[in-house]
Amino acid sequence: MVTRPEDATAGVFNPWLNVVSLIERAGRLLQLDDGMIKRIVTPERILEVAVPVRMDSGNVEMFTGWRIHHDTSRGPGKGGIRFHPTVNADEIAALSADMSIKCAVVNIPYGGAKGGVRVDPTLLSRGELERLTRRYAFDIASMIGPDRDIPAPDINTDTQVMSWVMDTISMLRGQSLPGIVTGKPLAIGGTMGHAGATSLGVTICTEGVMKKLGRPLHNQRAIIQGYGKVGAPLVKMLTDRGIIVVGIADVQGAISVPGGIDPEALAKHFAEAGTVVGYPGADDVPSSQFFTIPSDIAIPAALGGSITDVVAASLAATVVVEAANGPTTGEAAAILQERGVIVVPDVLANAGGVVASYFEWAQDLQGFMWERELFQQRLEKTMRLAFDYVWNRSEQLKVNVREAAIAVGVERIAEATELRGLFP
Repeated sequence: MVTRPEDATAGVFNPWLNVVSLIERAGRLLQLDDGMIKRIVTPERILEVAVPVRMDSGNVEMFTGWRIHHDTSRGPGKGGIRFHPTVNADEIAALSADMSIKCAVVNIPYGGAKGGVRVDPTLLSRGELERLTRRYAFDIASMIGPDRDIPAPDINTDTQVMSWVMDTISMLRGQSLPGIVTGKPLAIGGTMGHAGATSLGVTICTEGVMKKLGRPLHNQRAIIQGYGKVGAPLVKMLTDRGIIVVGIADVQGAISVPGGIDPEALAKHFAEAGTVVGYPGADDVPSSQFFTIPSDIAIPAALGGSITDVVAASLAATVVVEAANGPTTGEAAAILQERGVIVVPDVLANAGGVVASYFEWAQDLQGFMWERELFQQRLEKTMRLAFDYVWNRSEQLKVNVREAAIAVGVERIAEATELRGLFP
C-alpha cells in the first residue's frame, strides 16, 4: 500500500511523498487545476504479489513483489525490476512516478512503471534466482507486454534476469515476445548500444551544464559515488573528455586521488579486489565524508537518498549531476538551492538508459537491428535536445533545473491526459 501523507513518519525520508510533493509543486507552477494534479499524482495500478520459491534445500520461502503502473497516458509503462532487501511499495511507487516524468522529459512515447522483489539476491543460488524471477514474472504477467508495460534491468537484475522474464511470458502466451523486456542479450533481441547508455546520458548532461555555465571540461574535477553499471563506465567517459575523476566510492568504502584516477588501472584493480578501496596511490576516505572531497562536479550513482541535508551542507562541488534515481532528499535539495549548487536532476541526467530501452523496443517491434553508430547518434541527439529544452524552460519559468525538468514532464503528461479525456 502506498503511503498517504497522513501516514508519514516524521523525520523519515519517504521517496513516494517526496515525488508527490515535486509533482504537486510543478502542477501549481503550471497552474493546472486540482483534478488534473490528482490524476497525475495517483498511480493507475498497484499489484502486490506473494512469490513462493522452492529453495535448493527443498524448503519453500516466501518473498513479496510489486509491479506498479504510475501513468500510461503517453504510452505503455516503462520501468525496471529490482531485487533488493529494502524494496517496498513506496519506493516502487516513487520510482514508477519518476519514470513517468523521465519518459516525458526526453519525449519518448512511454508512461511510467516499476517493479521489484524484496529479497537479497546474493543469498540465492543461480537456480533459486531463476525460480524467483520466473515465478515473479508469472505473477505480474497480466500487467506486462510489448503494448502494456516493458520491464528492464535495475538494481541486482541484469540481462540474464531479463532473458528469464522474456522466456516465461513467451511460454505463457505461446509466442516469442522479444519486445516484452529491454536490456536483453543480443542473441535474443537486445541491442548493441544499451550497455553504458545511462552513463553516456549522464556524460552528455555534464557536458551540457558545463557549457551553459561557461566552464571548459578540461581539468574539471569530478567525484562519483558508485562503481557499478553506471559509475564504472562514467570514469572512462569523463576522463576521455578531459575531466579529472578525483574520487570514487562503492559499498566497501571511498577513495580520493587528487591527481586523477586512471580508468583502466581502476577497472583492473576492481576486477582483482572487488572494490575500489586499495587502489594504488589512493587515500582512503570515510564514506560519510565522500562528498567533501575537493571537486567541481559530484555524481551520485548509487542508491536513492544518499545526499541528505547533512551531506548537502558540506558538499564541496558546485554542480551535481544525478546518475542515481532519487539521490537527493527534499531537505537536501533546498539546501543545495540555497547554496547556489546547480543540480541536473535524475529524471533528465540518467534518462539515457530509458532512451536506449525505447530504441531496443522499437527495433524488436520492427524486427530490424540498428547499427551501433546510428544508435549512439540518436541517443546523443535525444539527450542534448532534452537537456537544452529543460534548461531553456528553467529560464522561462525562473526556477531551478530540477523544478523545470519536473514541470516539463508534468506538462507533457497533462497534455496527453487532457487530449485523451476521461472515460467513461
